[in-house]
Amino acid sequence: MSSVTIRDVTKSFGTTQVLSCFNEVFRDGEFVTLLGPSGCGKTTMLRMIAGFEKPTSGEIYIDDTLVSSDKVFLPPEKRGVGMVFQSYAVWPHMDVFQNVAYPLTIQKLNKASIRERADRALGIVHLGRYKDRYPNQLSGGQQQRVALARALVAEPKLLLLDEPLSNLDAKLRESMRFEIKEIQRKLGVTVIYVTHDQTEAMAMSDRIFLIHQGVVQQVDEPERIYREPVNQFVADFLGKVDFFKGQVEGNAIRLVDMDISLPYEGPRTGAVEVAVRPENISISKEGPGIKGLVTAAYYLGDVSDYRVRVGNSSLRVIADGRGYRQFKPGDEATLTLLEFLVYDDDGSLDEQLKIQT
Repeated sequence: MSSVTIRDVTKSFGTTQVLSCFNEVFRDGEFVTLLGPSGCGKTTMLRMIAGFEKPTSGEIYIDDTLVSSDKVFLPPEKRGVGMVFQSYAVWPHMDVFQNVAYPLTIQKLNKASIRERADRALGIVHLGRYKDRYPNQLSGGQQQRVALARALVAEPKLLLLDEPLSNLDAKLRESMRFEIKEIQRKLGVTVIYVTHDQTEAMAMSDRIFLIHQGVVQQVDEPERIYREPVNQFVADFLGKVDFFKGQVEGNAIRLVDMDISLPYEGPRTGAVEVAVRPENISISKEGPGIKGLVTAAYYLGDVSDYRVRVGNSSLRVIADGRGYRQFKPGDEATLTLLEFLVYDDDGSLDEQLKIQT
């Protein structure tokens, strides 16, 4: 398997810089996700690793081999990389077996080796019994698995996936997430995965690289990047969150629009931003806590999604779906904040606070 080392890589198209000073090592056997909104530079980074784009400056190594720099450029076919694109890119005139075997055919391997390796790749993606079918006889998920098998058949040291699930429906996306992760675990291959879908990134990754406007905002394992987002962009992009303006007053933060106070013993003074995730608010009929008025209630099956008016602000509360009928618009409710984040006025994380209840 392979590691990837990226040193001071930048990329510009004309006068527009799309990646700024990227430095990182993707470790051998790691599942790394490049996550961010459209146009942030994540696919450009993947294409530079694959060899479809050249960096404007900096160096890229696969293992100890320099593959891109201002003086060196190794073409894609010599990098030992497999790539799966957003579009399935399967050939309609070839059956499944021929599609998967094609990379070995152009390498001029003997027929016995081609059959053995193509059958093994089809077995990995659970398509062995479909090998005589043509792409138009397959579902979207099956076509994507054909593309994955074709990338794996050459036994690459490194597997690159560029939003491979975005054309699938929600149910297929979910099942394919787990299939890809299971294949990666089984083979031990290093994977670099590009997506704008935070759920995919959270479910599959060993580490997430969250990119915004060409700059890496945070690198962390999924739980930590979700629980301790380093700035407001990260908090807002990963998951659901509400932001409220606060004022530090002694050992408390007063939320201006709600006229309530939260315990705080941090170093900040003056204005701060408080971030609250809706699953970190409990809702009840009575008892001590923050009093509010339910203005909307949505049943989503596994969860109930409420909007609760407190003062001049609205809080989003996500609770167990089984309790949905306990609250309807117009009902009074009591809220308890279980956890919140405090951000400086420049948008960077100051402190994560858990309220003892």
